[in-house]
Amino acid sequence: MPLPWPSFWQHIRVEDRPAISDVLTELLAHGALIGDAGRDRELFLLAREHQQELGEYFAPLHLILLVDPDRPILQLRPVPGDCGLLARFNKAETLLVLTLWRLYHDTRLERPVETVVVTANDIWHRLKLYFEHIEPPREAQLREMLIALRRRRLVRLQWHEEAAHFGESQIEILPTLPRTIPFENAAAWEEQSALYQAPASSGTDGSVGSVDSDESDESEEGPA
Repeated sequence: MPLPWPSFWQHIRVEDRPAISDVLTELLAHGALIGDAGRDRELFLLAREHQQELGEYFAPLHLILLVDPDRPILQLRPVPGDCGLLARFNKAETLLVLTLWRLYHDTRLERPVETVVVTANDIWHRLKLYFEHIEPPREAQLREMLIALRRRRLVRLQWHEEAAHFGESQIEILPTLPRTIPFENAAAWEEQSALYQAPASSGTDGSVGSVDSDESDESEEGPA
């Protein structure tokens, strides 16, 4: 049974209401709306038209609606310490996200580029470089974590057609990722990553991040 449309949004055109519902669902489910093609482009343009109303809707949840200045992206960011709608990265995911942040930062520092694209091999080697005392993830683990980040609209993935060449798969690091873990500069990143530099206790499979989902060294991300 359809629920009644909220009285405070009666001014929104009836024909636009299903799309507004889709915008809200996309933002709450994935933390971001990337409107560069197809249906998502239509949703983005409509959301921009009603940006003030959407921002005010999320404000009581202590969520800030941000608009990317360079790309058609809307993103929800929680107010630290106030928002109760947070998902968390486990330790393995934290190491991966830290690595992706640094790759994004260094690439943009070296040259002005609209998109930052790296390979799975690039990520694996940087993980080894930044966290040399921690066993890097196996291919299957890295693939699984990247898929999880894609669901959060933090990366885009283009798998290599041949499974044997997984390392050549391309990963676009979206600007939503550095805003999800917003370090002021590389020095702030170094301070945070230092927490994970010491040798970790090995799990049963010897893989990075053999940490249960309820351990205290998880890091926060955007809305759940």
